[in-house]
Amino acid sequence: MTTTRHALLGTAKRRFPRHHPAVPNGLYRVLLGAAVLVFAALLVALVVDLVYQAEPAFAHFGIGFVTGTAWNPVKVQYGAFPFIMGTLETTVIAMVLAIPIGLGTALALAYLLPYGTRSVLGTAVELLAAIPSVVYGLWGLLVVAPWARTIIEPAVGFVFGHSGPGSGPEIGIGLLLAGLILFVMVLPTMVAISRDVLAAVPADQVEGAIALGATRWQTLWRVVVPHARTGLLGAVTLSVGRAFGETMAVAMIIGNTPALAHSLFSTTATMASIIANQFTEAEEPYHLAVLIAIAVLLLVISVIVNVAARLLVRAVGRSRTSTSIAVA
Repeated sequence: MTTTRHALLGTAKRRFPRHHPAVPNGLYRVLLGAAVLVFAALLVALVVDLVYQAEPAFAHFGIGFVTGTAWNPVKVQYGAFPFIMGTLETTVIAMVLAIPIGLGTALALAYLLPYGTRSVLGTAVELLAAIPSVVYGLWGLLVVAPWARTIIEPAVGFVFGHSGPGSGPEIGIGLLLAGLILFVMVLPTMVAISRDVLAAVPADQVEGAIALGATRWQTLWRVVVPHARTGLLGAVTLSVGRAFGETMAVAMIIGNTPALAHSLFSTTATMASIIANQFTEAEEPYHLAVLIAIAVLLLVISVIVNVAARLLVRAVGRSRTSTSIAVA
């Protein structure tokens, strides 16, 4: 046994010699610094180019471009407010469904289901995250839209009394369907990240709670979820980011009407979908600049959401640390 071990070690030393020519630490720093500079330069170039091409729209229309609701390229009337609201509304619908269902699914995958079922469903979640968005859009248009027209929208209209959010013709496509498809698209991201975060909670905390007499439900909601809340906020942030930027699937099912949605059944458009639908048809001099300006607004909104999420995560982390110190 000893002879075999020495023989294997000798083979490893011959194939992978221990002494390599030393690489100066300064070279590593130069390479890493160069990589950072290239990334920063590309990011700055992208932002500067977008702002430069969008400048004619902001200069000509001013703040009215952001707050206006009229959209008529023939009359040179451009207002981005309906698309901003459409983006926010579809994202809210998706996240209202994705947060509780995604968190519950992640808890089940991390702690409740048998190991075999857990691995199969975990693989299925990762496969769902890899499906192209155009496939989701086609599925929503051909399969879910008829269900929405005959089942989902009548039920929603009944709940709201066919007034307010439940008013209007029930045609299947529109704001509600776009939110539902976005929910299906962001759910794998929410579940996959939340599952990994929840599974990383120290086992001694879980076992300690159970040893003190806590039920499984109490252990999950009073020990596991509070310990993982920072990571769960990160999962929500990434899901919101994907919902904001989704283009093709939403463009296929939201109706693409450049107007504010007055109910869940209304057809409208998002910032990403209006760019995708009209970019190749922009002939009026300001039309292309306006579409690029909408892209700049989408970038700004995404940055604001990410910064707010980071501040929230940092505040949650500080409160947890201060609570731990106070308890100690």
